[in-house]
Amino acid sequence: MPVAIIINPISGGAHPDAARARAQLALSIVDTHGDPAEVFVTERAGHARELAKAAAARGARLVMAWGGDGTINEVASALAFGDVPLGIVPAGSGNGLARELGIDPHPQRAIADALRAEPQPLDAGEIEGRLFVNLAGVGFDAYVAAQFNAPGNRRRGLLGYTAISAGAVFGYEAGRYRISADDGVMKETRAVIVTIANSAQFGNGARIAPGALVDDGQLDLVVVEERSRLATLMQLPRLFNGTVARVPGCSIRRVRNVVIEADQPMTFHVDGEPVSGGNRLRVRVHPGALRICVKPTRP
Repeated sequence: MPVAIIINPISGGAHPDAARARAQLALSIVDTHGDPAEVFVTERAGHARELAKAAAARGARLVMAWGGDGTINEVASALAFGDVPLGIVPAGSGNGLARELGIDPHPQRAIADALRAEPQPLDAGEIEGRLFVNLAGVGFDAYVAAQFNAPGNRRRGLLGYTAISAGAVFGYEAGRYRISADDGVMKETRAVIVTIANSAQFGNGARIAPGALVDDGQLDLVVVEERSRLATLMQLPRLFNGTVARVPGCSIRRVRNVVIEADQPMTFHVDGEPVSGGNRLRVRVHPGALRICVKPTRP
């Protein structure tokens, strides 16, 4: 059975010409392993999902997503609730899920590891009918995602994302939300961030939900209330040392279902891709919805 590799040619700010080199490398490594290979290059948003679905229907034994969190999301969404496992070759701006799973940042090693690995279960979250495998949420990160993915934005890659985030720090206005989870208790808050985490980090080592596990059948609900913008900025280093739970106004809890409400329509993000939503967002977890081929990162 073939192995399918789906390549986003511009992920991580790469030049489109990089697609040829990526394809040749993928074919070489898979051939060395002894598997037949199919390599595809995406041409537009949503194309990776279509290619993954078609590859699974043709009987692929493994489908790899070579790109950032958005490409991974598309491929994972196509494979969810099926038997064909996912492989990841990280090439995005942050690579949050790949970092959390301990996937090697070098493409040749990431591909080789996936080819040799036994499939493991991976949970998926769902927000308003959209699946996510890393993070979803509303607030500052969704605002930045919308700016980063705007048609007119030419600042790509990590530097572009960082520049947009820095520019949004003082321009973003915290929203007011009503949040309820499994116990039905409603919390009203003015929050900078409301994140629903399947894995622990945004990317680049920024850990918004340090205790989150991708295979525990739960999601981590992280709410960071707005105390003052200066106070929020002063606490940013805690994202990188695993102590975000100590930020004043930060709460983290394990949940299976979440409802987020606001007085106005909300923009939310799904693995970094912005989506325009309504005044009420429903979130739930799908335990073990995916199978993923990675080296085990813990016993």
